Amino acid sequence: MRMRRFFYVAVSASAAALLAVAGHAQAPRGSGNAHEHDSFGARLTAPPAADWPTNGGNLYNQRYSPLTSINRSNVAQLKGVWRARLRGSGAAPKYSGFAQPLVYGGVAYVSTGANDVFAVSIDTGEVLWQYSANLPEDLPSVCCGWNNKGVAISEDKVFIGQLDGRLVALDRATGKVAWSIQAERSEDRFSITAAPLYVSGRVIMGFAGGDRGTRSRVKAYDAKDGRLIWTFYTIPGPGEPGHETWPKDSDVWQYGGAALWQTPAVDLELGLVYFSTSNASPNYNGAVRAGDNLYTASMLAIDLETGKYRWHFQQVHHDIWDYDAVNPVVLMDVNVGGRTRKAIAEVGKTGWAYILDRQNGKPLIGIDERPVPQEPRQATAATQPFPRGDAVVPQFIEIAPEGSTLVNDGRIFTPFVGANPTIVAPGIWGGASWPPSAYDPAQQRLFVCASSVIGGYTGGGDPKFVPPTPGVSFGGGKTAFTRTARTGIIAALDVTTNKIAWRYQWPEQCYSGTLATAGGLLFVGRTDGRLTALDSASGKQLWEFQTGAGMHAPASTFEYKGKQYVIAFSAGSALLGSARGDSVWLFGLDGTLPPVQPGSPISRQAAPVAATNERSVRLQPDIGAGRQLYTQACEVCHGADGAGGHGGGASLVALKDLAATIQTVTAGRNNMPPFSASLTPEQIRDVSAYVVGTLAGRSVP
Repeated sequence: MRMRRFFYVAVSASAAALLAVAGHAQAPRGSGNAHEHDSFGARLTAPPAADWPTNGGNLYNQRYSPLTSINRSNVAQLKGVWRARLRGSGAAPKYSGFAQPLVYGGVAYVSTGANDVFAVSIDTGEVLWQYSANLPEDLPSVCCGWNNKGVAISEDKVFIGQLDGRLVALDRATGKVAWSIQAERSEDRFSITAAPLYVSGRVIMGFAGGDRGTRSRVKAYDAKDGRLIWTFYTIPGPGEPGHETWPKDSDVWQYGGAALWQTPAVDLELGLVYFSTSNASPNYNGAVRAGDNLYTASMLAIDLETGKYRWHFQQVHHDIWDYDAVNPVVLMDVNVGGRTRKAIAEVGKTGWAYILDRQNGKPLIGIDERPVPQEPRQATAATQPFPRGDAVVPQFIEIAPEGSTLVNDGRIFTPFVGANPTIVAPGIWGGASWPPSAYDPAQQRLFVCASSVIGGYTGGGDPKFVPPTPGVSFGGGKTAFTRTARTGIIAALDVTTNKIAWRYQWPEQCYSGTLATAGGLLFVGRTDGRLTALDSASGKQLWEFQTGAGMHAPASTFEYKGKQYVIAFSAGSALLGSARGDSVWLFGLDGTLPPVQPGSPISRQAAPVAATNERSVRLQPDIGAGRQLYTQACEVCHGADGAGGHGGGASLVALKDLAATIQTVTAGRNNMPPFSASLTPEQIRDVSAYVVGTLAGRSVP
């Protein structure tokens, strides 16, 4: 019998007394609790004004500013005050710039896709200090591109989690390392992409690696010295609630996923930490993990002081579609049914918003369990949660894409098995992924940056469990794509009804996240390099500014010396192939800098052209050089083994002809762009020879 969809642990008075004796009870609110005397913690809780001190703006992850100096009536006057360049860090093709800038005390703090950290003066745009991560080029744990979503700051430190599994604390004044710990090992397939959270003298960190086959976790560390305080495992072990949702006769739970891609939210009054998790692993083979697979694709609350489980709500039972819940959770107090309720909302890759009571995890707006189509070979769940209200993205396919046969109209939760692709909407690139949502408490609207993408699935159904291989995706199946366009969705949701207030479709994916202000504005970036400002009441565009590189990081806003500014990191994305860069822009009503020319898109499979003084006449391919090119730039899309990666690339293992492969790489095919402008003919030959001769196992002349 299935475990309840949500579960809340209430501690009786007698049990609380016992816990107090054991030293585990929370101090009563208002009786000397440490975070009530933490002035920096109080600043983190309030809507940000003078600074932007934490990744979500405040501990509620609302990404909302009460500032009104820049508003609907004057945003068209916004221009650049300065443009800072981050010394080329993270500007190579394999990197993505996703970090939201933090601002505190007249200094901005930004991390790049290379995991380097920069402190930049708000007064001048000068780089005050730089921390270089110096990551190795061959990290086995990198899943979905080289990126970092930002830093955390305290009164004296800056914290960054790195792709190599290290958590590093820097002196905020100098950038020198205060302490550094190996939080998890990359050799064990772990990585860190999320921004840490600093609260109450602690650094809370979630770990990625689910697509590599890890049992993910959240950890709290002492901000003074990096000492571990507690660990919460997102896959419950034997004897823990939820472990019964995994097979009893298998160790698959030890590799079950449920990674964290984002920064948690915190309610200090309730003493709870909130976050959501990614898909179950192996991603597409449900046959080896019968059951609901808690706490994958779930929203959770744990105790801030102890890390103990409090409640969960699972959005997708026994996920086989890679329907992560990786959009950051947002806390809010909303009026529902005439009562003010403590709410939490998260928009998943399913395209639905899940709106719950954050005290106990129960739905505030109805969520119904409905029967869904079955595939016994995938051990599919009999029912799935269907939130009442509107989905942000389409969840069925109206017209079959060319060359495809629809099953069940391609509806969400359509199961699959075998070699022939089953086409579903949304696919793994659809719905709301990591780009953060913003919430306006006055309008009671959640602003969502999402994508409408049809995807296909193959494989699964293999009952034999094989543990993951280091450096290789733990997929158990593959994804496939059609020639239909991947489009973006920008939408406003009324959280009191879960109904769409307004929605627009873009010709390209929305992949940047949002920032809302009391000035009636919604800032959102575009893949072509524009930062735009929309009227948050209607979605109408009021302003745009070309930054020179793909705008994939959420913007921040703050007040400094009596003036409101907007700050944005423009660096591009390997997954979307947008123009790369290394710029931090400061915008103000008194700015004078005009927009720049758009940068040139760089394919996610491109690699830097090696400098040479004379044209090479080498005739034989260099397999070693081809392997290096493939590892640095192609693996994110096609996978380490060439069988298809998380970035949506086609399988390469069936390629037979070197000349045809060279032609495809040179001129492009289907969704694959031409690379003749990015690679030399010798580089194209090298990487093509590596693909055909090594990945596909054919002889190369």
